[in-house]
Amino acid sequence: MDTDKVSVLITVTGIDKPGVTSALFEVLSAHDVELLNVEQVVIRDRLTLGVLVSGASTVADGDSLHAEVTAVIQRLGLDVTIERSQDVPVIAEPSTHTIVVLGRPITPAAFGAVASEVAALGNIDFIRGVSDYPVTGLELRVSVPQEAGADLQANLARVAARQGIDIAVERYSLERRAKRLIVFDVDSTLVQGEVIEMLADRVGAGAEVAAITEAAMRGELDFADSLRKRVATLAGLPAEVLDDVAEQLQLTPGARTTIRTLRRLGFHCGVVSGGFRRIIEPLAHDLMLDFVAANDLEIVDGVLTGRVMGPIIDRAGKAKALRDFAEQAGVPMEQTVAVGDGANDIDMLTAAGLGVAFNAKPAVREVADASLSHPYLDTVLFILGVTRAEIEVADAVDGVLRRVEIPPD
Repeated sequence: MDTDKVSVLITVTGIDKPGVTSALFEVLSAHDVELLNVEQVVIRDRLTLGVLVSGASTVADGDSLHAEVTAVIQRLGLDVTIERSQDVPVIAEPSTHTIVVLGRPITPAAFGAVASEVAALGNIDFIRGVSDYPVTGLELRVSVPQEAGADLQANLARVAARQGIDIAVERYSLERRAKRLIVFDVDSTLVQGEVIEMLADRVGAGAEVAAITEAAMRGELDFADSLRKRVATLAGLPAEVLDDVAEQLQLTPGARTTIRTLRRLGFHCGVVSGGFRRIIEPLAHDLMLDFVAANDLEIVDGVLTGRVMGPIIDRAGKAKALRDFAEQAGVPMEQTVAVGDGANDIDMLTAAGLGVAFNAKPAVREVADASLSHPYLDTVLFILGVTRAEIEVADAVDGVLRRVEIPPD
């Protein structure tokens, strides 16, 4: 009797239909084989099913099993190949890195450039689609030597710049799925535009304040000094204007989806802003955020004095607020995420376990772990490993599923 065990890989391809997998396993159950692994993927109704079995060579690699499997699969209108498998581990070694590629669109040339850079250092182990809206998203798990991780990150950053796509690279580990707290900058991140410029427009100082803001966000001016200069232009403004501006705030596209999804996942969510608490708190309440850190404007007799009260939430203040939030929530810093766009966000982004630059200035992109250039905040979810399908299934259950038509670029 032949007792030599062999492994055999059965691969089924074709148009997917109900009953393919059950029909195959009905045949296999009649033979003395052991199931080692199963993997299946369906793309646009096209099925690829791989089944790895082992058994005595006369059984697993015998004519009877081959003939019966071939007959049942062909009867269903699909193709099948059966071949002896190499003697390799059934479950592959874990990948070393996760790469998320986002684009609108991702061209074949762009993805080819990503694949070439990975191939130069290691291998692609797995690819899946994570989004078709508002951008196309692909997630790769790759394996490269330990010493090649920095090169992978640097090389793919250059690819992203050349190809006009976003690429986020993280080590593949449990920590990637263990993020528990996220904080967002407010101006030009959670909301569109700069709040202080909206206020300055009310006193005719919009252009002056916008120029100071732009220089501060590039890191050319000390943020605290620039804030004092900008706030000074607001002296004499009635306090009720703050409430008017709060009502006019426009969320960045995808912001509600992002916060809603993160809350479903159990994230603690907050905002850290160099803007003003009185304007931000109504928004934070509406979004059911857990934390708010922002500056307080001095008001006397219902009028702004042009001064800020208390410590200023500047670059260092934002990082401190993140640490304070993490301590309050009992979350280790490596399980935190920070999202921002300006130079005053840099310390916060580098302190977080994952720092995300969102439509950011060059100085911010250089220090962030991931950089996003599309104007949709829900792209943050994709680099956290959440798929568009998962988002929309949950939204459909809650009755809030909708897609807004996006005009062509």
